[in-house]
Amino acid sequence: MVQTSTPQKLSPNALTDLDNRLSHRFIELDPGGYFLIYLDRENSVICAKHFTNVINDKGLACDPETGEPLPCEGGVQRQHSYVYTGRTAKELCIAIFESSDRPCPVTMMDHAAYLGREFVRAELALLAGQEYVQD
Repeated sequence: MVQTSTPQKLSPNALTDLDNRLSHRFIELDPGGYFLIYLDRENSVICAKHFTNVINDKGLACDPETGEPLPCEGGVQRQHSYVYTGRTAKELCIAIFESSDRPCPVTMMDHAAYLGREFVRAELALLAGQEYVQD
Protein backbone atom coordinates (compact mmCIF):
# COMPACT_ATOMS: atom_id res chain seq x y z
CA MET A 1 0.00 0.00 0.00
CA VAL A 2 1.31 3.45 -0.91
CA GLN A 3 1.09 6.04 1.82
CA THR A 4 0.72 9.70 1.08
CA SER A 5 1.23 12.58 3.45
CA THR A 6 -1.41 15.22 3.91
CA PRO A 7 -0.02 18.72 3.30
CA GLN A 8 -0.44 21.13 6.15
CA LYS A 9 -3.21 23.68 5.91
CA LEU A 10 -1.96 27.13 4.93
CA SER A 11 -3.38 30.60 5.46
CA PRO A 12 -4.60 32.51 2.40
CA ASN A 13 -1.40 34.62 2.43
CA ALA A 14 0.78 31.52 2.68
CA LEU A 15 -1.13 29.92 -0.21
CA THR A 16 -0.52 33.03 -2.32
CA ASP A 17 3.19 32.95 -1.43
CA LEU A 18 3.38 29.25 -2.34
CA ASP A 19 1.65 29.88 -5.67
CA ASN A 20 4.04 32.77 -6.45
CA ARG A 21 7.09 30.61 -5.65
CA LEU A 22 5.80 27.79 -7.85
CA SER A 23 5.25 30.27 -10.70
CA HIS A 24 8.98 31.02 -10.77
CA ARG A 25 10.25 27.45 -11.17
CA PHE A 26 12.01 26.24 -14.31
CA ILE A 27 9.74 24.67 -16.91
CA GLU A 28 10.56 23.08 -20.23
CA LEU A 29 8.80 24.77 -23.11
CA ASP A 30 6.32 22.96 -25.32
CA PRO A 31 7.58 22.48 -28.88
CA GLY A 32 3.91 22.50 -29.93
CA GLY A 33 3.74 26.24 -29.23
CA TYR A 34 2.41 28.64 -26.66
CA PHE A 35 -0.83 30.48 -25.87
CA LEU A 36 -1.70 34.04 -24.99
CA ILE A 37 -4.85 33.95 -22.87
CA TYR A 38 -7.21 36.90 -22.52
CA LEU A 39 -10.85 37.74 -21.90
CA ASP A 40 -13.28 39.06 -24.50
CA ARG A 41 -15.79 40.62 -22.13
CA GLU A 42 -18.01 41.92 -24.94
CA ASN A 43 -18.71 38.34 -26.04
CA SER A 44 -18.27 36.81 -22.55
CA VAL A 45 -15.62 34.33 -23.65
CA ILE A 46 -12.13 33.25 -22.70
CA CYS A 47 -9.73 33.41 -25.65
CA ALA A 48 -6.48 31.54 -26.20
CA LYS A 49 -4.33 32.59 -29.16
CA HIS A 50 -1.99 29.80 -30.20
CA PHE A 51 1.46 30.60 -31.60
CA THR A 52 3.90 28.10 -33.05
CA ASN A 53 7.52 27.97 -31.97
CA VAL A 54 10.60 25.79 -32.10
CA ILE A 55 12.78 25.05 -29.11
CA ASN A 56 16.51 25.57 -29.70
CA ASP A 57 19.38 23.57 -28.17
CA LYS A 58 19.47 26.00 -25.20
CA GLY A 59 15.78 25.35 -24.43
CA LEU A 60 14.63 28.74 -25.70
CA ALA A 61 11.41 29.25 -27.66
CA CYS A 62 12.28 30.61 -31.11
CA ASP A 63 10.35 31.98 -34.04
CA PRO A 64 10.05 29.08 -36.51
CA GLU A 65 10.57 31.43 -39.47
CA THR A 66 13.65 33.32 -38.26
CA GLY A 67 15.11 30.97 -35.64
CA GLU A 68 15.48 33.99 -33.33
CA PRO A 69 14.60 33.58 -29.63
CA LEU A 70 11.22 35.02 -28.71
CA PRO A 71 11.30 37.79 -26.09
CA CYS A 72 9.41 37.14 -22.86
CA GLU A 73 7.74 40.53 -22.89
CA GLY A 74 6.36 42.59 -25.76
CA GLY A 75 8.28 43.87 -28.71
CA VAL A 76 7.65 41.21 -31.36
CA GLN A 77 4.38 41.06 -33.26
CA ARG A 78 3.71 37.53 -34.51
CA GLN A 79 0.80 36.00 -36.35
CA HIS A 80 -1.12 33.45 -34.30
CA SER A 81 -1.96 30.09 -35.82
CA TYR A 82 -5.45 29.86 -34.30
CA VAL A 83 -7.71 31.50 -31.72
CA TYR A 84 -9.64 29.14 -29.46
CA THR A 85 -12.61 30.47 -27.49
CA GLY A 86 -14.90 29.13 -24.81
CA ARG A 87 -17.53 30.41 -22.41
CA THR A 88 -16.03 28.27 -19.65
CA ALA A 89 -12.65 26.73 -18.92
CA LYS A 90 -14.06 23.30 -19.72
CA GLU A 91 -15.48 24.41 -23.08
CA LEU A 92 -12.12 25.96 -23.99
CA CYS A 93 -10.22 22.81 -22.97
CA ILE A 94 -12.53 20.68 -25.10
CA ALA A 95 -12.02 23.01 -28.08
CA ILE A 96 -8.23 22.66 -27.78
CA PHE A 97 -7.78 19.06 -26.65
CA GLU A 98 -10.71 17.25 -28.27
CA SER A 99 -11.23 19.00 -31.61
CA SER A 100 -11.54 16.74 -34.62
CA ASP A 101 -10.90 19.74 -36.91
CA ARG A 102 -7.19 20.08 -36.13
CA PRO A 103 -4.40 18.30 -34.27
CA CYS A 104 -3.95 19.19 -30.61
CA PRO A 105 -1.32 21.94 -30.37
CA VAL A 106 -0.27 20.88 -26.85
CA THR A 107 2.39 18.18 -26.72
CA MET A 108 3.38 18.19 -23.04
CA MET A 109 1.32 17.14 -20.03
CA ASP A 110 2.66 19.92 -17.77
CA HIS A 111 1.65 22.46 -20.43
CA ALA A 112 -1.85 20.98 -20.52
CA ALA A 113 -2.10 21.19 -16.72
CA TYR A 114 -0.87 24.80 -16.77
CA LEU A 115 -3.45 25.74 -19.40
CA GLY A 116 -6.25 24.12 -17.40
CA ARG A 117 -5.26 26.15 -14.32
CA GLU A 118 -5.05 29.37 -16.32
CA PHE A 119 -8.40 28.77 -18.01
CA VAL A 120 -10.06 28.30 -14.61
CA ARG A 121 -8.46 31.53 -13.36
CA ALA A 122 -9.67 33.32 -16.50
CA GLU A 123 -13.19 31.92 -16.09
CA LEU A 124 -13.35 33.08 -12.47
CA ALA A 125 -12.17 36.56 -13.48
CA LEU A 126 -14.74 36.68 -16.28
CA LEU A 127 -17.56 35.68 -13.92
CA ALA A 128 -16.46 38.09 -11.19
CA GLY A 129 -15.83 41.01 -13.55
CA GLN A 130 -12.20 41.11 -12.41
CA GLU A 131 -9.01 41.68 -14.35
CA TYR A 132 -7.24 38.60 -15.65
CA VAL A 133 -3.46 38.52 -16.11
CA GLN A 134 -1.90 35.32 -17.41
CA ASP A 135 0.69 33.76 -15.08
